[in-house]
Amino acid sequence: MAAPVPAPRMRLAFHPHNIHTTIKVFARCLRPDIEYKTLSVTWGTRAKEVVATLLGKFRMRHRDPRLFYLSMEVRVRAAGLRTALVLDDDARPAALQACHPKGYSKFSLQMRPGGLVKIYDSALMSSSQYKCLLTSERTTADELLAILLHCYDSTEGVERFSLYEVCPSQEYERKLHPDDLPLLVQRSWPQDTDCHFRVRRNPRAPPLPPRTNLPPLSLPPPLPSPTDSQEEDEPSRALSALSLEADDKRYSPVYKFPSISYCRETKNDYLYI
Repeated sequence: MAAPVPAPRMRLAFHPHNIHTTIKVFARCLRPDIEYKTLSVTWGTRAKEVVATLLGKFRMRHRDPRLFYLSMEVRVRAAGLRTALVLDDDARPAALQACHPKGYSKFSLQMRPGGLVKIYDSALMSSSQYKCLLTSERTTADELLAILLHCYDSTEGVERFSLYEVCPSQEYERKLHPDDLPLLVQRSWPQDTDCHFRVRRNPRAPPLPPRTNLPPLSLPPPLPSPTDSQEEDEPSRALSALSLEADDKRYSPVYKFPSISYCRETKNDYLYI
């Protein structure tokens, strides 16, 4: 008799998001009493998502995520050297840690140079007069609005608001482009000026989504007329999706807080206070 053919073995899908590990991030730049934080991540977790996770763990909604970045220190035992690497936002810390022996790599949260920006935000929260945010030089106007909305737990979209540069003494006002950099704009102001930033709600709502094909309404037939054509003209709906003001063109939000659903806190958390 022929030997039975063994059943094919099941292969596991080794997707980067299915492999979990832990990394230790030194985050003293957030607060002096924070030594480090141990996070459970996957091999697909990016550096900017780790930064967002740390800010969320310590409830620092007013901090600009672009102010922070991850660095990796690699130690070579044979040569006695230490090399510090600046990680890009899309770098995978867990995958980089796996390339080195345990204990020979170290992740640290670093802070970029920035500046304080004062924004009058009563349009977002009627009880608030202004808010001061420490932002980076690379943060855009839409990203700054996203941080403000995140601070107030607002569910409205960034496209409903605009950031304005206002100078009362010069009777000057300008709406910033969504990609403008508010900190660089502020640095161009002369000293002892009364210029400031103000959030305002857009007078027009964003464009409506495209219409779906709805069944025709049952209307009574028109009265017969010898001068009227029997064919009915199809109503034009194109004008409803047009914006007649070219200067009031809105853009989709360019900044969203990264998804960190697969970053979770482990049981081995260490906080030195």
